[in-house]
Amino acid sequence: MSYRSRQIELASRPSGWPEPSNFRLAETEVPDPGEGRLVVRNLLMSVDPYMRGRMNEVKTYIEPYALGAPLEGGAIGEVVASRAAGLSKGDIVLHSAGWREYALLDAGSVEKVSADEAPLGAYLGVLGMTGMTAYVGVHKVAEVRAGDTVWVSGAAGAVGQIAGQLAKIGGAAQVIGSAGSAEKVALLTERLGFDAAFDYHEGRLKDQVAKAAPDGLDVYFDNVGGEHLEAAIGAANLHARFALCGASSTYNLPTASQPAPRNLVMVLQKRLRLQGLLVFDHEAIRDEFIATVAPLVRSGRLVYDETIFEGLENAPEALLAILTGKTTGKALVRIAH
Repeated sequence: MSYRSRQIELASRPSGWPEPSNFRLAETEVPDPGEGRLVVRNLLMSVDPYMRGRMNEVKTYIEPYALGAPLEGGAIGEVVASRAAGLSKGDIVLHSAGWREYALLDAGSVEKVSADEAPLGAYLGVLGMTGMTAYVGVHKVAEVRAGDTVWVSGAAGAVGQIAGQLAKIGGAAQVIGSAGSAEKVALLTERLGFDAAFDYHEGRLKDQVAKAAPDGLDVYFDNVGGEHLEAAIGAANLHARFALCGASSTYNLPTASQPAPRNLVMVLQKRLRLQGLLVFDHEAIRDEFIATVAPLVRSGRLVYDETIFEGLENAPEALLAILTGKTTGKALVRIAH
């Protein structure tokens, strides 16, 4: 038998901010699997800021989305048909063919997971790419040390939440977070254990950072770029370490108008270390990440939030919500129950 499946396709490439018209909800037929393959009914899918970059016709560290084809991204689904050894109907698997209801997959492209060991959303968030990105940035790139003062921008987002908590658990003396609303600032200090937080709309960034970290920054975990990066360079102590994870403030700007920090000479003067971070480069430490973070989640020392959108048809809305700062924690789309 075949499976009637809806999918979200890239209808056109955005210029600046994406719009609903850039997406198209289409229907297709997913055939029975051949040898070594399986069909998965997707239950949850991840929505992440990097997806905006893939909508452009520019290859970076990953291929752009193809026009007229479904978008892709992390997803959790239930096997409904299998001709693959070790995978049976009813198994729950993690894979990268989100943005659709059913997916035909090679057995080697999925990982079996258990709903008994963790909530399914955690495999896409705190125990998945999101959590590992935070772990790598804190422990392998920025190398947070006991006594450090750490600033995490975009701290109420999926990666920022985890990065700030891991820095504190790792011995940082002060962890500062910035976010885009008073509600998110309260979340950072009251629920997530940040020592201080501020709304970046409420005054000049350089002044707010100076107030929160009067003795300067030892580590900056960057999810925003632009003026945030410039402010961090200005506030950095000698030999500070920067983990450059994202630049959400620039994703929807034309290339010609993207701001660069105006104080780059300070990188030289202060002997700063700025290092870009892609989680795909660190697959070798995945077991270490799980062994470290999973017990923290189980014990409640590491907490996380999710913003869940209901229905595949609302996946474009979920992506637009991330880009406009309307989500907290990990953004997920529930495709089926």
